[in-house]
Amino acid sequence: MRRARTTACSRTSVSLMRDDDYWFYLYRFNIESRHLNLLDGNVFMWQSYFNGLLIAAGLIMAIGSQNAFVLAQGLRREHHVSVAMLCIICDAILVAAGVFGLANVLAQNPTLLAVARWGGVLFLSWYGVQALRRACSKQSLEHGAAAGKRSRRTVLLSALAVTLLNPHVYLDTVLLIGSLGAQQSVPGAYVAGAASASLLWFSCLAIGAAWLAPWLARPATWRLLDVMVAVMMFSVAWQLIRSA
Repeated sequence: MRRARTTACSRTSVSLMRDDDYWFYLYRFNIESRHLNLLDGNVFMWQSYFNGLLIAAGLIMAIGSQNAFVLAQGLRREHHVSVAMLCIICDAILVAAGVFGLANVLAQNPTLLAVARWGGVLFLSWYGVQALRRACSKQSLEHGAAAGKRSRRTVLLSALAVTLLNPHVYLDTVLLIGSLGAQQSVPGAYVAGAASASLLWFSCLAIGAAWLAPWLARPATWRLLDVMVAVMMFSVAWQLIRSA
C-alpha cells in the first residue's frame, strides 16, 4: 500500500511538474515572440523612415523654383526662417497626402494637373519678370534698403505660390514620393523621414545663405542673384509648357 501511495504521489508530482513546465515554456515562448515582433517592427519602421529620408532628399535637393526662392530670401535675410518653415510644412502635408491617398486622385484626374500647370506657368513667368526688373533697377544695388521692404505676409504668400503653383511639386512630392510611401511597411515612418529631409535641407539653405550674406553683400552679387532667379523661373515655366 505504501509503495502504491508513493508511486501515485510521484506520478502526481511529475504531472504537476510537467504542467508547470508547459505553462512556463508557453509563457517564455509568448514573451520571446513578442520581443521578436517588436524588433521586426522597429526594423521595418526605421527602414521606412530612411527610405523616406533618402528619396525625399534626392528630389528636393534638385535645383528648382522653390529652392531658388528660399536661397534668395536667405541671402536677403528677408523672413528667410519663416519661408523655410512654410516650405517644410507644405512638403510634409503634400507627402502625407500622397501617401494616404491623394496620389491616386491626381493620377485619375489629369484636369487638376492641367489647371495647376498653367497656373504655375503664369505665376513663374510673372515672378521671373519681377526678378529681371529688380536686376535692372537701382533697388538691386541697395541691399540694406531692399531688405525688409516686403512684409512677412507678402513674402509668405509668394513662397506659398512658388510651392503650390508648381506642378512639379505635385508630380514629385505627391505622385512619386507618395506612391512609393504607400508601399512601405510603416507609411507613417516614411512620411516622418521625408519631412526630416525637408527640415534639414530648407533649414541649411535658408540659414546657410543668411550666414553667407555678409560675404556676398556686393551690388553685382544681387544683380546676378536676381538674374539667376529669373532664368530659373522662366526655365521651369518653359518646361511646364513643353510638358503640356
